[in-house]
Amino acid sequence: MKKIHFFRLFVLFFLSLSLFSCQKEEKEYIDVPKDETITATSPLTGLLLRLSQNPGTYDDIIDGNGCASVVLPVTVIANGQQVTINSPEDISIIQEIFNLFPNDTDTLEIMFPITLELFDYTQVTVNNQGELDALAATCGANDVEIGCLDFVYPISFFTYNADQQQTGTVTVNSDSELFDFLQNLGPDDFISLDFPITVILANGSRMEVNSNQQLQTLIADCVANSNNDPIDVSQFEEDLTTGPWYVEYFFDDYDETDNYAGYEFTFALDGTAQTVKGSTVTAGTWALVSDFKFVLFFGTYTPLDKLDEDWEILEASTDFIKLKHISGSDGSTDYLTFGRNPNTGGNNTELNLFIENLITGSWYVNLLEEEGIDHTANFDEYEFTFFGNGSATAVSSSNTINGFWTAQVDSGNLDLILNFETGTNSNFGELNDDWDVLEATQIIIRLSDVSGGGTDYLTFGREPNGGGGGGPDPQELRDILESGTWYIEKYLDDGGDETSDYYGYDFNFYTNQTVYATNGIEYVYGIWIVTVTGQELNFEFDMDSPINGADDQNYKALQYTPTLVTFITRNSQGEIEDTLVFKKN
Repeated sequence: MKKIHFFRLFVLFFLSLSLFSCQKEEKEYIDVPKDETITATSPLTGLLLRLSQNPGTYDDIIDGNGCASVVLPVTVIANGQQVTINSPEDISIIQEIFNLFPNDTDTLEIMFPITLELFDYTQVTVNNQGELDALAATCGANDVEIGCLDFVYPISFFTYNADQQQTGTVTVNSDSELFDFLQNLGPDDFISLDFPITVILANGSRMEVNSNQQLQTLIADCVANSNNDPIDVSQFEEDLTTGPWYVEYFFDDYDETDNYAGYEFTFALDGTAQTVKGSTVTAGTWALVSDFKFVLFFGTYTPLDKLDEDWEILEASTDFIKLKHISGSDGSTDYLTFGRNPNTGGNNTELNLFIENLITGSWYVNLLEEEGIDHTANFDEYEFTFFGNGSATAVSSSNTINGFWTAQVDSGNLDLILNFETGTNSNFGELNDDWDVLEATQIIIRLSDVSGGGTDYLTFGREPNGGGGGGPDPQELRDILESGTWYIEKYLDDGGDETSDYYGYDFNFYTNQTVYATNGIEYVYGIWIVTVTGQELNFEFDMDSPINGADDQNYKALQYTPTLVTFITRNSQGEIEDTLVFKKN
């Protein structure tokens, strides 16, 4: 009996010991620190969802929606140019088109329908711009992806029930798998990351993370340090106030950089500025205001007064500051670049002469040859006009094509860059290029462009393709002036617009070489004559007061049609001084 009792006691002791051991092992298995488990509503879970959601900011130039991305390919019309985007890398083509003409209004038209992939990787069809804008409006700042940190996959999670007992392990291998796992967590689900994990930082370096707190702090810091501003304000102020600056480029309808030759600019942290040229010191002020505007003021001293604007900062570094200002009066754009190289002048004569030729009168395409094939006839109907604000038009009897142009000196070479809409006439895409200027006079502009298929050629002339020839005809111009009445549409005196001096006056040119003008109150008489010298037609006329400001000049007939006659004068350097345009009533 004692043996049996002893045996029973031994069995009970053994079972108790075994049970105690199993419970201890199970307790160690499920005992997870509370700060290492998270739920569907934990702050870290929200951050992990934004880290793993579908990236949507890289294509915002198309959809304007940081919470969604466009499913490629998609076709768009950027500033009139049709582009098919086949890959994320192609999106930069749109920005390149926008950057090509900084003085234009950038427009993007999407060829609907398109498909959007939303933040949760689901896809929807969008049929028009209204639907696209409505989707973008639902995306708040805190809904946009966090793109400054990435996981090195695979990563694993332990899963627990409401009693904190482990129920399994889940391994994810991509952002979409991680998002789907977190998105489907229930209210009673608890999870914990299997640390350590490795993350990739914004600078490309890798870091090992060993706790929830370390990971959450890392994500919060990366979000706080993500800066999409065009400049770093403190760095800009430090660079601006360190050392002298010089005007390396200033464009206001024309390149006026030479006007600032010899000027040295310095800026102080207290908002004061000064410029020194020789022994002349001019005080000024500067300020950095909202929307990253750089405000300059140097008073009324010419030419410094032209710098007195609130300039938009395009780009800034320790070596240059690129600025632009859009005029509120006529919408034209001025450009100003400060750099570290002294401005010695003498750089803009060729460019300004070209611009004056280009924007004076009308032009016609006399040649377009691409890869040896003549496409000139595609443009025979169109009359081209280039305006001083950087816009352009090509007008036919049934269509008007709008566009933009810019001229620049690049590596010592003069370039003309053209961009016309292609929506109503796809042939204009053939003109949209960066053209090298081979020759530019008052009557012809010859251009070329080296492409993969060879060299393309483009020539603008003053007469339509196939017109003219045989030298100027003075009698033709006389007959035109003698038919009907005329008014002065434009009179520029050394670039200054004095057209208003002639408002209301109608001019009649007679065969006896007399001219008569009246505004209904005053009657003014004069004489006129057309002669020919070589390949140029000369126009001279002399009027009595009070409208004699435009007369007594040796004009050249730049261009004439039955309804419009353009005369110009040139200085000894060949630059246009005065422009006189008569238009038929």
